[in-house]
Amino acid sequence: MKQQFSKKKSVLLCGALFSLSSPNIAFAQNSQSVVVVTGSRFQENLNEVPANVKVITRDEIENSSSNTIPQVLSQIGGLRVSGLNSSTLNLDASVDMGGYGPTGNSTTAVLVDGIRINPIDSGNVDWSTIPIDSIERIEILQGGASVQYGNGAVGGVINIITNGGKKNINQASSTYGTWGTSINNAIFRNTVDKTTYQLSANTSNTNGWRPNTAANAYSVDAKILQDLGGGDRAYIDAYYGYTNSQLASPVEGLAGSGNPLSVRPQNAGNNLTTNNLGFRQGLTKSLNENFVAELDTSYNNKTSFYYTPQADYYASAGDGQAGSAMNNKLQGWQLAVSPRLKSNFAGVGTTIIGYDFSKANQSGSNSYSPLSQGIIQANLYGTYYNNLTHDSQSATQINNSVYVMQKIPLGKILEASGGFRRQVQQASTTNTSISAANGTVNNTQQYAANAGDIALNANYAVGQRVYIKWNQSFRFPNIDEYWGFAYGPPPNYATTTVFNGILQPQTTQTYEIGGNWTLLNSKITSSIFKSKTQNEISYNPTTGYNYNSIYQTNRGGILFDISSNITSSFNIGGGGKYQKSYYANGPYAGNAMPVVPDTLLNARANYLITPNWTFGGVVNYVSNQHYDTGPGYYSASPVMPSYVIGDIFTSYKYEKIEARFTVKNVGNAQYATYGTAPSNVSSKYSYYPSEPRSVYVTLKYSFN
Repeated sequence: MKQQFSKKKSVLLCGALFSLSSPNIAFAQNSQSVVVVTGSRFQENLNEVPANVKVITRDEIENSSSNTIPQVLSQIGGLRVSGLNSSTLNLDASVDMGGYGPTGNSTTAVLVDGIRINPIDSGNVDWSTIPIDSIERIEILQGGASVQYGNGAVGGVINIITNGGKKNINQASSTYGTWGTSINNAIFRNTVDKTTYQLSANTSNTNGWRPNTAANAYSVDAKILQDLGGGDRAYIDAYYGYTNSQLASPVEGLAGSGNPLSVRPQNAGNNLTTNNLGFRQGLTKSLNENFVAELDTSYNNKTSFYYTPQADYYASAGDGQAGSAMNNKLQGWQLAVSPRLKSNFAGVGTTIIGYDFSKANQSGSNSYSPLSQGIIQANLYGTYYNNLTHDSQSATQINNSVYVMQKIPLGKILEASGGFRRQVQQASTTNTSISAANGTVNNTQQYAANAGDIALNANYAVGQRVYIKWNQSFRFPNIDEYWGFAYGPPPNYATTTVFNGILQPQTTQTYEIGGNWTLLNSKITSSIFKSKTQNEISYNPTTGYNYNSIYQTNRGGILFDISSNITSSFNIGGGGKYQKSYYANGPYAGNAMPVVPDTLLNARANYLITPNWTFGGVVNYVSNQHYDTGPGYYSASPVMPSYVIGDIFTSYKYEKIEARFTVKNVGNAQYATYGTAPSNVSSKYSYYPSEPRSVYVTLKYSFN
């Protein structure tokens, strides 16, 4: 099987390289009509964006085996998606677009209608608050985009567009499947005169396939979109989401070994509850024929509560150590305002000037059980200086950022573009720990980071182009990355939260060449990239601290995607990425980054058997990867094995009713997307197994 996939990978890579050297192929006319906003934050033709941009349409989402947005990104978008628990609902799904491994979700900017929804900490995007039935399209921009979007847009951008068209949609769907999983969606969108009203809701529940992996999620979203005429519009979107998920422990041993149904006694009953609410607002207004102004505003308030009922597991050992915290609470909010102006003068080009402001605050507390509190107050070993029964942390970030982008036509074929952004962040923290000798610690720090890009785009024929680009992007630390975890003494190694300082932003420079082409009925997108990162924000599992690496890390590879209409009833697609992520210098020069597979491959197909009956499927291949730990530990250790996952589905439509039958992981592959290797004398190999074969039945009814 391994040799077979090596041959397949070579064929696909050769096909992508062939597309780069074939200038005489003709582009389909409809490619000219594809409009995206991710490249510049204003609507523009896809061929005018000097970047690797893939658009997932509404039809592609509906004609797939995907039940959630992370599944859409993995199966159709070909992105690296991983998670620890609740994989049925993908509540903890993390997307890594740039090969950053453990910090992949912090280097991928996720947007809804151009507005950032990444949390202010290292947590994952709350996918459940985005109704999948409300999505018009998803734009995936591979590569750095900090000039356009600022902090965190280092590996790429995912822009989920829900503001499309005036089409009335009134439908409800219900899915039921293995492990007592039920997913219910409803959306009602109607237009009266120039006003569109939309209300959507979701409920999702699963018993989980492993012990302690049950989860449920509920969300509601309400939106009003007003057409102001002449392309002007305004909207406001309010949302609320609730999730509760149990958190199973990893399985000890190498990936694939041991009993995947086992749960550590000290982790039984762990669960995470999150309440997430907020609003997004947007306005587009033409000032005259040459100037367009836009304004985005967003507010989010999120509370997470992590409950560890077995926190006394270590404290009860009788060694006088307090053990781990029993209750962990995080509460935070963020407010963002983003005005921008676009000017367009014939023969001169297009200029975009913008300003982004955001303020965020998060506070956390870790409280201990009565048994642990007794040990703390007894102060048996003189370790707990403050006689406190809880830790507390709080932090505030204020970001001010200005940017400018310019496009200059250089004739009928060539167009040059460039941009610059400077972002200044002021961060202040307060930390109180049960083990801090000096009590409360306060810290304030200001850092700045610059982003820039220069590109040359050549539309050398109708609908086909090549581009070359240099880009610098940056990432500031998340609020929770100011803290780490200190390990206690043996034999139990209980952990406490410690302040490791306000870290510097990391910066990445990327060189890229790519383009779009059409060959017969096939559309091809491909790019080759090379990036260099300084001050990478990393976590050291040996010490428990976050830090700025003093060594450079490099990443490089090739991206490609091919879709083809074989006939009017049969279409296929494929794509993937081959990349290398490694330490460029220092004692671990040449060592690969952890949790970054070298190769991702994706193949998909849909066949319209009759006008009402469709059959389709998707196959994903992920190559092997290193366990998550420091490079000094995994260099000579085994790697997590590669895996192949395939889904198939069939659907039948009759008037207003659609029935769908889906089998996920049809080959019943045993695999894991994440695992850890030993990083100190107390740890062992462990991994989080992913779910086996599952079956789902969906019934959808349209009220239109």
